[in-house]
Amino acid sequence: MRDLIVYVAQSLVTKPEQVQVIELEDNGVLVYQLQVAPEDMGKVIGRQGRIANAIRSLLKVASVRQGRRAVLEIL
Repeated sequence: MRDLIVYVAQSLVTKPEQVQVIELEDNGVLVYQLQVAPEDMGKVIGRQGRIANAIRSLLKVASVRQGRRAVLEIL
């Protein structure tokens, strides 16, 4: 799932080398923290958060397939 987030984020931004995803576990829930360059933040969030919600939907589908629960935080 981490690789999925990295792939999608790097495809969206202009500085793919600055994409970082940190994976944490909190009470059985996987928490992925996505960090990008400040000038790329708008590209990852999108208008009214549409792109961020789409990434979260992809993560939700991937996590359900693995029988886990996952959350994406954009820092």
